[in-house]
Amino acid sequence: MSKVILKSEDDIEQLRASAEVLSNLLVEIGKAIKPGITTLSLDKLAYDFIHDHGGTPAFLNYQGFPFSLCISVNDQVVHGFPSDYVIQEGDLISVDGGVNLKGYISDSAYTFGIGEISDEAERLLDVTKASLFEGVKQAVAGNRVGDISSAVQDYVTPHGYGIVRELVGHGVGRNLHEKPEIPNYGKRGNGPKLKEGMVICIEPMINAGDRKIKFWEDGWTVSTADGSLSAHFEQMVAIRKGSPEVLLDFVGIENVLK
Repeated sequence: MSKVILKSEDDIEQLRASAEVLSNLLVEIGKAIKPGITTLSLDKLAYDFIHDHGGTPAFLNYQGFPFSLCISVNDQVVHGFPSDYVIQEGDLISVDGGVNLKGYISDSAYTFGIGEISDEAERLLDVTKASLFEGVKQAVAGNRVGDISSAVQDYVTPHGYGIVRELVGHGVGRNLHEKPEIPNYGKRGNGPKLKEGMVICIEPMINAGDRKIKFWEDGWTVSTADGSLSAHFEQMVAIRKGSPEVLLDFVGIENVLK
């Protein structure tokens, strides 16, 4: 899409309904994810859950992607393929999913720490999630994309982590990826102005080591170049005056993880 598509209140209501299905799916993933199961079993859970709730997986067959979820393990940043990999204690598992409900698309990601994880992994999850929340605070009408980007960068940089630059957040609506792009680095006051009616996905992708990444031969999977851990969190936000409207939060997920 070459231009920003502003949403009506009805559009946002439809997107909220789609986001609710996705939020509930991520809750079910949170209940199911544990050592000893395969990532492919989570993909099947997602496919069945989305269809049972009247939608279709937004990722399945998108530009040829062959699964309902992107599941990225440890040093994989994003777009990992579900497989026969057996989840292990201490893993970091990023689950990124999308739902198409009556032509309206939701998109969100959450990185799960499996069982007892290392202090390093815990810090990475905490910083990445907190940087997302800092970015979301800036997602209000009258600000610019760069205000979101710099908020993420300013939070992450003091921790010495690498911020992935080749992959960015985006608008969402009738299409999975719409304008504007939302980088996780940048300068305040730069970039497109945020307007009421925009719906965006903010999604920091943060590496414990260097920011450099490598693309796999499968054409999708992205991992850290140095083999360090990576984390990824993503929320959908409707742009409003005064304060952002988060269409898909993590409250339900984190309640089941307590």
